[in-house]
Amino acid sequence: MQSEPETVCNVAISFDRCKITSVTCSCGNKDIFYCAHVVALSLYRIRKPDQVKLHLPISETLFQMNRDQLQKFVQYLITVHHTEVLPTAQKLADEILSQNSEINQVHGAPDPTAGASIDDENCWHLDEEQVQEQVKLFLSQGGYHGSGKQLNLLFAKVREMLKMRDSNGARMLTLITEQFMADPRLSLWRQQGTTMTDKYRQLWDELGALWMCIVLNPHCKLEQKSSWLKQLKKWNNVDVCPWEDGNHGNELPNLTNALPQGANANQENLGQCKSLEYQHLPAHKFLEEGESYLSLAVEVALIGLGQQRIMPDGLYAQEKVCRNEEQLISKLQEIELDDTLVKIFRKQAVFLLEGGPYSGLGEVIHRESVPMHTFAKYLFTSLLPHDAELAYKTALRAMRLLVLESTAPSGDLSRPHHIASVVPNRYPRWFTLSHIESQQCELASTMLTAAKGDVRRLETVLESIQKNIHSSSHIFKLAQDAFKIATLMDSLPDITLLKVSLELGLQ
Repeated sequence: MQSEPETVCNVAISFDRCKITSVTCSCGNKDIFYCAHVVALSLYRIRKPDQVKLHLPISETLFQMNRDQLQKFVQYLITVHHTEVLPTAQKLADEILSQNSEINQVHGAPDPTAGASIDDENCWHLDEEQVQEQVKLFLSQGGYHGSGKQLNLLFAKVREMLKMRDSNGARMLTLITEQFMADPRLSLWRQQGTTMTDKYRQLWDELGALWMCIVLNPHCKLEQKSSWLKQLKKWNNVDVCPWEDGNHGNELPNLTNALPQGANANQENLGQCKSLEYQHLPAHKFLEEGESYLSLAVEVALIGLGQQRIMPDGLYAQEKVCRNEEQLISKLQEIELDDTLVKIFRKQAVFLLEGGPYSGLGEVIHRESVPMHTFAKYLFTSLLPHDAELAYKTALRAMRLLVLESTAPSGDLSRPHHIASVVPNRYPRWFTLSHIESQQCELASTMLTAAKGDVRRLETVLESIQKNIHSSSHIFKLAQDAFKIATLMDSLPDITLLKVSLELGLQ
């Protein structure tokens, strides 16, 4: 600013194989990120490389000098900086002239301008002390003064490092996690039996997600993975380490602003992301011809969404199950399906329908298995234009909601990969049940709309609704939906749909 006097800063930057390995600046600013002066010098070096004179390592230059030149060089150096270097110069001179000194036992001398050996580790400079201090400060503010935003910026920095394959990503996340584990509020909450705030728990979720990215990185070495595993186990054994499922019994079913808000907030952001274009990049190292990173990513997402998993116990963890599923489906909806991706959808739908206990769309599932309504609705709408039979088969299989059944089906026990569902005595605490039932109703409504004009399919969907939907308000809503679809202005009334509407209304 004009009112401030201009200051000159002395900046030193060390490079090694295109990475900044250390920085110093006389401005004294302490932060996780480089100060403006370091950034300015880096940009100057990048944009005007010709203006920065390139020298040989100083050891090479000294080697070319004769004895007189070396003496002149040393004396001038001491004269220019006599107050700073004279004591060091005299100490070194004494040691060199002493036969038995340690300095004379070492061959040669260090050269800070020569760079590291090719075998030495080289990584971007990271001020570890500052990372710890900053995280500690943000946590101590307890979510005030934008500290949550600052912590999210740090997490974004870790993601950026991982994207660039910068080994500091794991280092930085380790430092952040250590500060989170040392937060005094954890032991306070444990003693009082109270739960942490949603904002704070979301930060812990982000920590977990980033560690998942690190340990699943295919480029890291086995010894790195083993050291991370050791570290994660160590943290996990600390008494105050929060549980992913929450504190179980201490959590009360307060869903006032939980799920709908999450689902809306995300939107049997999105607007800003629509401009993204996803393209097939060839994955040379994979065996199948025509596969790309995009097709592999889509396939992995479908496999993950279709996995059978038991509903967790805690309120927050149950909300998280729904939220994560909806976020992943939103990502998939940004991708335009071409022939390659449709093939993957078909293949995965068949696998999931025929799959054993691993599949949430298998013939037999555990009574407390997380329902597949939201995922099946997405599969149904995606497959409908290409394979209607498979689309309906998938959606109808997903309509079940066994947690509300008094007895669960035993399944075909002659097939070895099918397991019988065990019905426990207790009634599970599904805090998100109303949200799940509304998703089940959405799936049914989507099928009714698509089946208009097809008597056979409408009857099948009706049977499924009557068998699987237990909420009278949702059955009534479907009766209204069926009536609206049957009597659209631009076409004659659909008699079968009107019958469906009547039957549901009477039920």
